[in-house]
Amino acid sequence: MRLKNKPWANELVEEHPESALDRPDPAEKIDWAARFGNDKPIEIEVGSGKGQFITTLAKQHPDRNFVAMEIQKTAAGIILKKKLDEGLDNLQILCADAANLVAYFGENSTSKIYLNFSDPWPKSRHEKRRLTYKDFLAKYQAVLTADGVIEFKTDNSGLFAYSVRSMNNYGMRFDFVSVDLHHEKEEIVEKNVETEYEHKFASKGQPIYCLHAGFLPAE
Repeated sequence: MRLKNKPWANELVEEHPESALDRPDPAEKIDWAARFGNDKPIEIEVGSGKGQFITTLAKQHPDRNFVAMEIQKTAAGIILKKKLDEGLDNLQILCADAANLVAYFGENSTSKIYLNFSDPWPKSRHEKRRLTYKDFLAKYQAVLTADGVIEFKTDNSGLFAYSVRSMNNYGMRFDFVSVDLHHEKEEIVEKNVETEYEHKFASKGQPIYCLHAGFLPAE
């Protein structure tokens, strides 16, 4: 969902290049180790919205590095404000298109990719825009470590079914699959970090679909 333009959010991104990259040139590699001050593997959320999910993770895991990848500059600014207000040194914001993922992240540099409530692009002619389309899976595989994982959540049953097929056809392994995440075992529910959309949908009784998947080693 496109957010209403907020000039203050756009200005905040421009004022803090040390914390937020605004549509960087894909031809120029990003030195993430320098930006974070360490070379720990990175966890990326592709499409972070207002940032509730990624900022919560960053607070819970100060020993990890996180990147909020969000194409909308206003959303990037909202996330940046939360980062600055809460002093989250382990969070960087990347305002960019996920189609350029491999230009921004090096090979085997990422331990986890989160896809939360992505646009379902329901029309067949828009299949290539879905973030679980095979071309995007290839990009994720390129930047993930050998044991890296994709965690995917949606309220859209059609997108979930498509994603399962797409990942299966790509030859991926499934570590966890749920068609009603909020009614899984207590220990699973307790570990779940909600997004803004997830809270909204789940409170209305809508099931949340979830899967964790990884790539099999090349034979």
